Amino acid sequence: MSCLSETIAQSDPALQVLIDKIKATASLGMLILAAWQLGRAVGVKVVEEVLNERGQAPDDGGVCGQCGRKLESKGQKPREMVTLLGVVKWRRRVRGCRGGCGQGQVAPTDEALGLHPSQRTSLEVKWLACALAVFVPFEIAAVLFELLTGIKVSSKSIWGWVQERGQVAMEQLNSQLAVLEQEVLPAEDVLTSATQVLPLLIGADGVMAPFRPTAGSRQGKTVWREVKVGVLARLGERITRTGKRVPYLSQRRLVAVLGDIEAFGARLWLASIQQGLLSSPHVVWLSDGGQGFWRLFDERFATYATGVLDFYHAAQNLWKGSKSWLDGRTQRARNWFVKARRRLRRGKTNKVLADIEAALDLEGLPPGAHQSLTNLYNYLDKHRDHIDYAKFKKSGLPIGSGIVESACKWLIQQRFKGVGMRWSEDGFNHLLHLRLAWVNGRFDDLFPLNVPPN
Repeated sequence: MSCLSETIAQSDPALQVLIDKIKATASLGMLILAAWQLGRAVGVKVVEEVLNERGQAPDDGGVCGQCGRKLESKGQKPREMVTLLGVVKWRRRVRGCRGGCGQGQVAPTDEALGLHPSQRTSLEVKWLACALAVFVPFEIAAVLFELLTGIKVSSKSIWGWVQERGQVAMEQLNSQLAVLEQEVLPAEDVLTSATQVLPLLIGADGVMAPFRPTAGSRQGKTVWREVKVGVLARLGERITRTGKRVPYLSQRRLVAVLGDIEAFGARLWLASIQQGLLSSPHVVWLSDGGQGFWRLFDERFATYATGVLDFYHAAQNLWKGSKSWLDGRTQRARNWFVKARRRLRRGKTNKVLADIEAALDLEGLPPGAHQSLTNLYNYLDKHRDHIDYAKFKKSGLPIGSGIVESACKWLIQQRFKGVGMRWSEDGFNHLLHLRLAWVNGRFDDLFPLNVPPN
């Protein structure tokens, strides 16, 4: 037996069983798993030893928070806590007021450790469980948690922790929005000098999510509601091995809300300022044709940003007009569409509009086709400044909203639209804010492991 194994076994004979298990394993994988169990068991012993030493150390006693009298010792009392290592048990000194004022007993070392009197689970357990729930359903998160730690927690407990920490995230956001409403601008996030000079890209889109029709009940038909998603990122450029210049996203941040365009606009405006909207040398707004998003652009961002209408959404509208006018089953309709799309892509907007005007003047044009072409003309004319795609590409700007759509897929579809999933509004919002905190690099702020909780 090695000296280390002997020392471990002598410190606690119960650990000899785990040591023997390590020695009996044949494969490396089983050897590591057995050592993992021993490491956790030894870790529990070390933590318990440290906590017992702290619990027995002398202290100044303190005074009662109600009457101001000096607290007297009530002896050593036990406490236990579920941690990532397992259940940790220790004893510590508790104190009470001599005057019997009803404050109850206090444990100074518990307060120093950041523990609440009724707390049974350590904060790092909630941190890991919530991190798993960000990516997978609660039931799977519970299974993975047990595989990773050997500790069994229920999916219901994980759900409760998500609601708790999600509420903290929502309160933090609401506090920031309230300050912004008082016209106090938030501090900009710290960026490297290389990142600061890159264009700031802002994109917006909507995605549907399934909800229960009645709060507190699973009965009834699914209600689909729109979740508005915004993306903010710095747009860089890199050169591939073949020498081609391609864009890439840096410093990506997401915004989302289950609510109206005003609620979304306030959140996007806050995040934009934090990401350097007011100091960025070039800002780009990229969205499809949703009226609410472009109204938001006109009201808040037009002064600072160049607006770009998603090219593929514009092309889709071209096809709708062609299909209504020339019958989408004909080669003539396809030819007109291909020609118009090519012209639009090359920045020849005036020629596309002239072709539509000529079609509107044709005799015998059916009313339905006339209305479709009129809508198409008005749509493109309204976005005339946002569809100069040749200029945009020459400037290195994206013309497709794929980056926003991919954010919608990751943020909403991959987690909230699984088979059989239907959400309550509170349950959805709490988990949504945890996912936003994760992707935005603020997840750990919701779990103050380094300081005692308030």
